[in-house]
Order: sequence, then structure tokens, then C-alpha cells
Amino acid sequence: MKKIAIASDHAGFQTKEVLKAALHRWGYEVRDFGTDSDAPVDYPDFIRPAAESVARKENDLGIVLGGSGNGEAMVANKVRGIRCALCWNLESARLAKEHNDANIISIGARMVSDSESIAIVETWLRASFQGGRHSRRIEKMEAGGGPPAAG
Repeated sequence: MKKIAIASDHAGFQTKEVLKAALHRWGYEVRDFGTDSDAPVDYPDFIRPAAESVARKENDLGIVLGGSGNGEAMVANKVRGIRCALCWNLESARLAKEHNDANIISIGARMVSDSESIAIVETWLRASFQGGRHSRRIEKMEAGGGPPAAG
């Protein structure tokens, strides 16, 4: 059974709860890193520990949520070994896995409905990394990018 880390700020709390229920129905083990209400909080306090758990392989994948999902993706991507993709529709979710082998996705709870969020997560979980030329690109990401910047 795959283990999924999930975390949100106050804006993503309700959607996080909806997604947790869907993940449990689908047979996933879910570890909730918070927050536990819609009271205002600072998202890095919850997103970073979730991302670190994925990087340490304590959880196989992760889902982070906020109002737009932007800040949450930025925090998660600060953790070495994390490839967090901001997903706003089914195509972005599918490509996040197929092309980028995203091990975490970020969703903006104020940008998409709960039903869209469920479909985004399901699409991402069902997709498979395509490898090939995409593997080379991930290796470059993990190494810190591509060629040096022109000076």
C-alpha cells in the first residue's frame, strides 16, 4: 500500500479533508501533517515537514494544498529530492507524472473545486513516468540545472 503525505494551510484545509477521504477509499495510507482547521497559519510550517517525509522515503508521494498552491509548491521544492508540480487541471496532473515524475503535487483550493481536486489527484496517481528523454531532464534537475548561466 502506498503512503501519501498530505498538508495544507488554512485555505486548503477543507479540500485536504475531502482528498483524505478519497485517498482512504482508494486504499492509500495517508499521513496528515496539518493544519487541523481553517484558522490562519503559515503554510511552510506544515508543507516542509510533509515534503521532508517524502524526501526521506517515509511516504511514497505527497499532496500539498493552499489558496493558490504556489507558495506550497515553492516550499516543497526547497527540499532536496522533491519534484513538486503545481496542478490546476487533469492535463497538468498527468504531465507532472509522465514527464516530471513529480513526487508531490500542489493544488490551489481556491482555484479548483473539490471534485476537480479529486480528479486531479486521481489522474496523477494513475499516470506513469515515461522515462526516456524525461529521465535525462530529471537528472539535470537533481544536479542543479543545465549548463552554467552566461556571464
